[in-house]
Amino acid sequence: MARPEKEAVVSELADKFSSYDNVYLADFTGLNVADTTELRRLLREADVEYRVVKNTLALRAVAQAGIEADVAPFFVGPTALAFGRSDTAAAARVLSEFSKKHPKQLPAIKGGLVAGQVVLPEDVQRIAKLPTREQLLGQMAGALAAPIAGFAGTLQAVIRSFATVLTQIKDQKEEN
Repeated sequence: MARPEKEAVVSELADKFSSYDNVYLADFTGLNVADTTELRRLLREADVEYRVVKNTLALRAVAQAGIEADVAPFFVGPTALAFGRSDTAAAARVLSEFSKKHPKQLPAIKGGLVAGQVVLPEDVQRIAKLPTREQLLGQMAGALAAPIAGFAGTLQAVIRSFATVLTQIKDQKEEN
């Protein structure tokens, strides 16, 4: 690769490191073409960009982005980057699920950068277990609706009890 091309790649990667909230690094050794294609498809569906990069270019990019000291230790051996656009846990979830389906193969998660903080492989596994945004919104809606539903049920029970009492009084008066 010619020098201008390398500089363009470094500049592009530096922009991505600066602008994306989450970046996960993985070792892709051992993946065949079919598995790599499947992984790329799964990541694309999750709105995650997957790139294989040379460590020297990536290290220059992280230095340019000002985060070299944080993530430089992860750039050892073959490295692939997963840049998450919207959902912080999406890339971690896809990488984790893929590695569960293909336990004898990689990608081995090396670590990452989430909201400017370095995360280790075990942290990435924990992030992958977080519920999706939709699940969290559903849980919040359920939590907000529960007190209202309880109050409505209580009011309905009071009205039902009052109606029962009125019916009993009416029945007593009819008997007399």
